[in-house]
Amino acid sequence: MSYRPEFEAALRLFARVSAAVEAQGFAAPVLVGGAAVELYTGSAIATGDFDIVTPREEALESALLAHGFVRPFGAEQVTRGWLHPDLRLGFEIVGRTLLDGKAERERVRMITVEAEQFAVIAVEDLIADRMAQYHSGAAPEMLGQARALFSLYPDADSIYLERRIREETLNEYGIGELSD
Repeated sequence: MSYRPEFEAALRLFARVSAAVEAQGFAAPVLVGGAAVELYTGSAIATGDFDIVTPREEALESALLAHGFVRPFGAEQVTRGWLHPDLRLGFEIVGRTLLDGKAERERVRMITVEAEQFAVIAVEDLIADRMAQYHSGAAPEMLGQARALFSLYPDADSIYLERRIREETLNEYGIGELSD
C-alpha cells in the first residue's frame, strides 16, 4: 500500500517509540482510531493524529520525550497529546486497555517498519469500534469507514466481527450493515 509521506514518517517514528517501550520490558503500545484506519486503507482515509492505547502511559511518555516529542501547553493548544516538530500529526494516549478490555489482545497485529515493529488493533475490532461510534449517533461518517475497511479485508474473521459489532452496538447492528 502507498501512504502519505507524513503518515509514513509518523509510522516509522511510532515503530521506534514502540521499540523503546518494549526495551523497558513492557508490551508495545497499540495504534487505534483514525491512524489505524489510515494504515489499513493505505491513506485512502486520512487522519490528523495517532491514538494510542497502553497500560504503561509513563513508559510511553518517556519514549516520546526521548524521540523529540513535546507536550504543547497554553490556552491556544487544542491537542491533549504530544507533537513532534517534524510531523504534522499529534500522538495521544487514549486509554489503558484496548476497547475497554473488549478486544482480544492476541488479535493485535504487529507491523514491521524498517527494522522495528509496532502494534495495531485488529481490523475486526477497528470495524466494530467504527460501528459503535456510528451507533452512538455522534459520528455518522463512521459507517462509511467501517464499510471501507470491511470491503478491503474480505478475509476478516466474520464470526468474531459479528460478535464484536453486536457487543459494541448493543445488538442493534451486525455484519449485514457493512454491505452497501
